[in-house]
Parts: sequence; C-alpha cells; structure tokens
Amino acid sequence: MRWCPSSRSASRARRSSRRPPSTRSWPSSAEARGSHAAGIADCPSKGDGVGPTRPVTRSRPRHRRTSSPKGRSARPRTGGDDVSGRLAQSVCTVALAAATVLTALPAPVTAAVPSAPVPRPPSPPLPAPAPAAGEATVAELLTELQRLYQRAEEASETYKATEESVKKQLREVKKVTKGLSRARIALAESRGAAGRLAREQYQGRSDLSPYLRLLLAKDPQHALDQGHVLRRAADDRAATIARLESGERRADELATRARYALDKQQTLARKQKKQRDAVRARLGEVEELLASLTEEQLADLARLEERNTGVAQRDLLASGALGSPGSAATRAPSRLGGRALEYAVRQIGKPYVWGAEGPGSFDCSGLTSQAWAHAGREIPRTSQEQWRQLPKVPLRQLRPGDLVIYFPKATHVAIYLGKGQVIQAPRPGTRVKVSPIAANPLLGAVRPDPLLKPLPSYTPPKLPRGASAGEDRGYGEESAPAA
Repeated sequence: MRWCPSSRSASRARRSSRRPPSTRSWPSSAEARGSHAAGIADCPSKGDGVGPTRPVTRSRPRHRRTSSPKGRSARPRTGGDDVSGRLAQSVCTVALAAATVLTALPAPVTAAVPSAPVPRPPSPPLPAPAPAAGEATVAELLTELQRLYQRAEEASETYKATEESVKKQLREVKKVTKGLSRARIALAESRGAAGRLAREQYQGRSDLSPYLRLLLAKDPQHALDQGHVLRRAADDRAATIARLESGERRADELATRARYALDKQQTLARKQKKQRDAVRARLGEVEELLASLTEEQLADLARLEERNTGVAQRDLLASGALGSPGSAATRAPSRLGGRALEYAVRQIGKPYVWGAEGPGSFDCSGLTSQAWAHAGREIPRTSQEQWRQLPKVPLRQLRPGDLVIYFPKATHVAIYLGKGQVIQAPRPGTRVKVSPIAANPLLGAVRPDPLLKPLPSYTPPKLPRGASAGEDRGYGEESAPAA
C-alpha cells in the first residue's frame, strides 16, 4: 500500500484517541483564558507558510513510531513542512505555559490589600486643674522657703565650724612659733658656751698626762684641786654639748611643726573662703525668692507658718514627749543653767546677724554659747559641735538652760525656757525671741552641766513685752559674711 498523507492523518487520529487525557491543569479565570487566547493567536497559522497547526494535547512532543503494513519497512519522513510544524508546535507550547504561569501568580500586594488607614496623632493632654485658690500655692512657697533656709543654715554652720578650726590653728601657730623662738635663743646660748669651752680647752692644752703633771707639780695638793676643777669643767662642757644637741633637735622639730601649722592654716583659710561664698550664694537664693513675693503672699506665708507651728506644738505636747505637764512645771535648772537662761532673756529683741556672738546681735549658736560662757561654762561654738560633744538628755527630762537641737544635721539650736518654750535667734531678718519648742523639727537635747543638781527653788525670769513677737522676714544680703 502506498503511503499517503490521508492515511498518515488517520493513523495519527487513532493514536490520539487511544492516548490518555492530559493531566495539565488549565486556568479557569477569564484573565487566564484571555492570556491563552493571546498565546494561541500569536502562533503561526497555515497561511503563514510554516505548516499545518495541530492542537496541543500534551506538555511535550513525543516521538512517533510508524509501522508499515504487512511488515514493510516504514518510509522515513522528510520535508521542510513537517520540521517547521514541529517547531511551531514547540513555540506555541512554551508561550502557552508562560501565559499559564503568569496567570497563576498572585496579584501584587498593593493591588490586593487596601492601604492601612493612617493613625491619627493623640490629642494633647488636658491641662492639670489649677490648685485651690491661695492655699496650695502658699504651701509650696513655704516649703521652698524652708528648704532654702535649711540649706543656708547648713552652709552657715559648716562655715562657722571651719572658722573655729582656723582660730584654733592660729593659736597653734602662735604657740609653736613662740616655742621655736625660745628654742633658737637657747640654741644660740648653747653654741656660745660650747665655743668658749673649746677656746679654754685649746688655751689650757698640755701634752703631759694628769699623772705626770701631779708628779712634777711643786704642790701636789694644788694639783689635785686643779684636777677636780678640770673634771668639773669637763662635765660642764659635756652638759653644754648635750644641751646644744638637744636644742638643735628641738629647734628642728618646732620648725617642722610651724611649717605644718602654717600650711594647715592656709588650707583652712582657702576652705573658709569657699564656704563663705557658698553661704552668700544660699542667702542670695532666699533673698531672690522673697523679693519675688508680694506683701499679700508674705502675709499668707507668715499665717501658714504660724498655723503649722501651732499644730506641731499641740501634737508634741499631746504625745507626752516632754513628760507630764505637772512634772515639767516643777522642774528647775541648775545654778549655771539658771544664769545662762537669765543671760538669754536679756538678749530678747536683739537682731540676728550671721556669725555674731554679741553683745549687740547674735546668731543661733552664738546666743547659746555666749549664754553658757557668761554662766561660767565654755561650750563649743557651733550647734553641730554642741550636739556632738555635749551629753545628750531625753526630752522628758528637759530642764531650763538645756540646749535644744534641731534638724537632722544639727544646724539650729535654742535654749530651753520651760513649759514647752525656747529662746532662740531664728534666722537673719528676725530678732531673738521666745518660740514654741516645736517651731522647727526636733533632733534632741544636750546638757552642758550634767553633774550639777537642780536648784531647790526656782522662779522663772520675767519676760519683756513682745518676747514672742517677731516676723521671719528671711535672709538679707547684709547678713552674709563679709567679702
């Protein structure tokens, strides 16, 4: 049988009917079908001169096996049309696969996901409610003013402690310098005596031994007496040399001490200057705050401070910290304590001046130290040293004349009057006056005369008119230490 194109087409149709259906998945969306149609439209057609178009039923072409009927050998297929057809089929297959893959890819996120809403900025917070009319503002001002007072008082006490150290060191320098002068005079005298002895020894020098001089002497007794004299002279010479050596050592030691004392004095002087500047700065802060207040605010501050003091005083008395009222009323001072208290009462009304010790003005520790000095007992100058060095006494056992210490750092002091009252120099701008014992935060109490017994009978001193009056006007620049 002759091979013809029609038989070739029939054979191919039979094989296609027997071939299992393709498992390729095809896109079902309208967009995929459009891409598919576009890919098919791009394939060459029969009119293009490339060759007949065959439907694509599989992902890749398979080699066709041909067999000739009745055992005759197959005739190999040749010709440009067949090769061109297979090439066109492959190109169409690749184009269709690419269109399918592109169709199956997910759409960009920006197209599929709607844009997130832009968050709105938070609304500004509502302003805090204003404090109650007058009361909160005055309380804050009083707290700030008391804080500045306390800082200034701490700087003041530190300065005064350094000032006391400077005074003590000056006394030490004078003492050492005076001792050094005496040592140098004694050293000069010893050196003169040693020189005289050396000259005498040289002038009375002899090459003979004492035994030969005794044998050759006309008067042996005189020679013996002369020998005793010479021995005494030798002893004096040895003592003079010893004094000379001791004087030199003493002079060297005193010179070293004098240099050390002078260096320490200079160091303390520099420290004192820095602390003085710190006090002036603290006082300036208080002055600046007070200058910014109106007369009404100052009056409100005074009323609020007085009210707070009254509340603290009532609470202290109610707590029994000062003992029972009856025992406190019958307590009497010692002989020295009574004298110190009388001196303090005579100072009521005198102004507070920073660092003053009387007689016309005082600061807090200047008043207490001078009161006890006039009573006959020397105590430390500053409140901190009074608290540190003097014997402590419980508040329940307070008696007139004892010293009451205030604030955690012992920066304020007053003298106890009795019945829950003290005499104090409060702060610059005020005057010495009588105040409740709870006017400031209590730290404790000390007694300068713990060994003395109280007086058998005691009459409290008479207070001058207006002893409790006075307004805390605050620090002033004139109260600071001089530049």
